[in-house]
Amino acid sequence: MIAAMSPETDRPTPAQDRGFWFGLLDEWGAPGRPYREIADWLTAEQGLSAWWAQKIIVEYEQARGLRDAGRRRDGTFAAGASRTISADLGRVRDAFLDAELRDRWLPGVGADVRSGEQGRAVRLDLADGTRLLATLDATGPSRTAVAVEQSRMTDAAAVAPAKAYWQKRLDALRVLLEE
Repeated sequence: MIAAMSPETDRPTPAQDRGFWFGLLDEWGAPGRPYREIADWLTAEQGLSAWWAQKIIVEYEQARGLRDAGRRRDGTFAAGASRTISADLGRVRDAFLDAELRDRWLPGVGADVRSGEQGRAVRLDLADGTRLLATLDATGPSRTAVAVEQSRMTDAAAVAPAKAYWQKRLDALRVLLEE
């Protein structure tokens, strides 16, 4: 994703210099302002795309100690992982949607499918009250990039173990589908 900035600007893009953007946010008085206000200022006044505004805000708040890593605006936490799997998108989607197939790489995890029968996103409600979003991107005829995010976790201490767990589970999914 590219920042939607005017070609005439002499400012660095967000990808080039976080220090510039963090300093600008400090000068503007971002600490203590609501997320939506900061995002609106970055997009309307500074010309950033919504994607870059969100990324800069999260990194800024973490760097300034205003937000814990993985913390969402609602106070909950999220953890994720990603892998590329040598299987077509439909087969990977089925591994999330089909309960029997899902149990082979994600054993003992109760889940109800919220959505995902079509498209590139699968959403599951997990038995522990959290949610799982799997985003699937075909990167070739038989290759799919899979990114999972478990959200609605209430404990910051659960983030690192959840991230490690999802890395292992995606490795198990890869083994299953690449057999």
